[in-house]
Amino acid sequence: MRFQSTVAGIAVAAAMLFSLPVHGQAPPPTAAAAGQLDELINKKMRQAGIVGLGAAIVVNQQVVWSKGYGYADKARGLPFTPDTVMNVGSISKTVTGVAMMRAVQDGKLSLDEDINAYLPFKLVHPRHRAERITLRQLATHTSGITDRWSVYEGTYHYGGDTPEDLGGFLRSYFTPQGKHYAAENFLDVKPGTHREYSNIGAGLAGYIVELATGEKLGRYTKRLIFAPLKMDSTGWSLSEIPVQKHSTLYISQNGMSVPIAPYALTTYPDGGLRTSVADLSKLFIALLDKGQYRGARILDQKSVAEMLRFQYGASNKPDNVKLDQKNSGIFWQSMFNVTRMGHGGSDPGLKTDMLTDLSGKVGVILFTNTSLYEQEMGKYNDIFKAIWSHAEALKAEAAGD
Repeated sequence: MRFQSTVAGIAVAAAMLFSLPVHGQAPPPTAAAAGQLDELINKKMRQAGIVGLGAAIVVNQQVVWSKGYGYADKARGLPFTPDTVMNVGSISKTVTGVAMMRAVQDGKLSLDEDINAYLPFKLVHPRHRAERITLRQLATHTSGITDRWSVYEGTYHYGGDTPEDLGGFLRSYFTPQGKHYAAENFLDVKPGTHREYSNIGAGLAGYIVELATGEKLGRYTKRLIFAPLKMDSTGWSLSEIPVQKHSTLYISQNGMSVPIAPYALTTYPDGGLRTSVADLSKLFIALLDKGQYRGARILDQKSVAEMLRFQYGASNKPDNVKLDQKNSGIFWQSMFNVTRMGHGGSDPGLKTDMLTDLSGKVGVILFTNTSLYEQEMGKYNDIFKAIWSHAEALKAEAAGD
């Protein structure tokens, strides 16, 4: 199941997140600092059984460091590089959020309209039938929709692309005549009043984008996001990207890494994106630079500002949220007591993060092609902390400190 990444054990580092003006591209790190980072990453990878890893550091909307470690395919000795393609889990939701905001920008959707204005079937909260559900609620996980695991686990299809239609699945989950329908698909809360992370809710948002634009999400995002940004190794299905570019995915336990079959998701808008560190860096920079990357614009400044702004406030915060601990953009999550924003992903065979400080001046992308059990997650956390510290050092070096 894909959840917002919660990298425990590095909250102390969040106190360092104070930005300074950065002018021009930061100079490369010293050989000693780079060597120490390499040594730590390789050590932690060995300890945790992580097979492959890729990462990038963004300072002042520029990639100033990027590197791969280990293997994309251990058996064949293929190295993991910043160009290696893999599933990224729930970071996919950010791309769905960009697509949704583009449709809003173009007048095809409204964040606050009842979603039944767009759906070909009627969706009603069974315990709060008079209340509407909106795209804003889906994107901030306050819709009252929940993931019933006994159903959701069946949306993973191993060995190839999914044979199940997204719209058909959603109809079966949300309409009383559907085979997957149950009152337990909804929380006993009024929509807009309570936060619970929902993958199926994100899948529903992506489906609504498809209906409103008349295009499948893959085609729509390729035309308006991936192609302009030259994200040539990014797509939503196994068949879109040459197999030789894909990383094998692994599950690690007790230091042993076992390869798993490739898979696809019925609810692909919530976690089915496949991309590389190099490609995702372009989208990340576009979001941090008001919607554009190297002259290619994917959203106007107003749309980006709405996507990234804190949506919860004193008058509309969910009943289970403390504003100094949690907030949300449009499929853009706060982490570490609202000191960083972005998204993370966890799925079989992967752990990913794409996080920035609140100023947007420092960001880190981290991919691993190995899912870890709880006792091994500390090693991943150590790697993330080390890369973030390196990012802060690069920012300070660029500022002349």
